[in-house]
Amino acid sequence: MDKDAGTIAALMIRLKDHRLPRAQRILDQVNAGEPLSDENLDFLKRVFADARNISPLVERHPEYHGLVSKMISLYSEIVGKALENEEKTSDS
Repeated sequence: MDKDAGTIAALMIRLKDHRLPRAQRILDQVNAGEPLSDENLDFLKRVFADARNISPLVERHPEYHGLVSKMISLYSEIVGKALENEEKTSDS
């Protein structure tokens, strides 16, 4: 679908240059026991909302299913670890 090429290119640039590096920094923070900041929580909310919005695009391009699944797993790992950190903090 040629009409999707520009959108896909923009999404890949955003993923490579912004979202993936930030997600890795957040994962490092939560793995170090830090809670999610409000700013990072807002970022994750935007990412999940964007994922819902691009689902029709991904459905038209199944070659991106694996990448989207990996990114969702990464964001889920971040949220899971952050929840674990919150539980440890509230138990203290």
